[in-house]
Amino acid sequence: MAGTSPHGTVPPDEFVELTSPFRAELLAHCYRMTGSVHDSEDLLQETMLRAWRALDSFEQRAGIRTWLYRIATNVCLNALTRGPQRRVLPAGLGAAAIDSSGPLQLAGPEVAWLEPIPDRMVAGRSDPAEVLVARESIRLAFIASLQYLSPRQRAILLLRDVLDWPAREVAELLGTSVPAVNAALLRARRAIAAVRGDESDLDDPDDPATLALLDRYVAAFEHADMTTLAELLRSDAQVQMPPHSTWFRGREPIVRFFAARVSAPGQVRIVRTRANGQPALATYQRAASGGYTPNSVHLISSASGEITTIVAFVHPAFLDPFLSLELRD
Repeated sequence: MAGTSPHGTVPPDEFVELTSPFRAELLAHCYRMTGSVHDSEDLLQETMLRAWRALDSFEQRAGIRTWLYRIATNVCLNALTRGPQRRVLPAGLGAAAIDSSGPLQLAGPEVAWLEPIPDRMVAGRSDPAEVLVARESIRLAFIASLQYLSPRQRAILLLRDVLDWPAREVAELLGTSVPAVNAALLRARRAIAAVRGDESDLDDPDDPATLALLDRYVAAFEHADMTTLAELLRSDAQVQMPPHSTWFRGREPIVRFFAARVSAPGQVRIVRTRANGQPALATYQRAASGGYTPNSVHLISSASGEITTIVAFVHPAFLDPFLSLELRD
């Protein structure tokens, strides 16, 4: 290729132009594999570095997109042998707490938490059908269920069911046979179904009725209206708050917990955003010195018009990707 560097690689600006259309979807792939935004960004950079160094030997017959996915998958698999192979949410660590008036328990450093990802980081498709598949495949519940698979099973499921690769190409990438890929895919699908259970009654997160429910949730927090919050929750709703291992199940303990922390109107301000393919809420807490400081990002699921799950990510590391959001007057 003309204009290569003395080391045999193409100039950086030419490489960026060639690969930039695929960066967002490759980041999404790394996120699905790892469940971590921060790890995914590092793995994407490693993928691009490896691709840049190897571009002179790239075989055009494979297609640049497929070639980049091959590199990214291998980079993720290698990383998962060195780092956390499973990231969790609090409900995956133990039973729900009974007393919601007590202090929250912080998990130790040995726990690797699942992280939320802003939609804007992985938005790169224009085809409506591809956009829908991309959104569904980064939903928090799906990413959480992937954590129960081995890294190799995870790769097979994502390559076959999300990216629609032929079994032959997956087998070639992983150095195995087509029957082995098909058998692993079947086991992975069964494992995912067992973890996720029946989700047929879950509300479409982008349905107007669901968005109206979210509006009522926002108003309840901003006005410290715990009566309205109670009305929005299903009787067996749960709230999880990484990095705290403590979590609660049931309308009454959840309302008691929030009532002790949001006691006056204006104490909390909320900015609507999007994360994991669905509407999300960035919350800001009034500071003693005035103004508001970032507090958490809420991802909410509902069924039949009632809130079933609130996952409130409250660690600064979770909030970093969302901090460009601004409070409205």
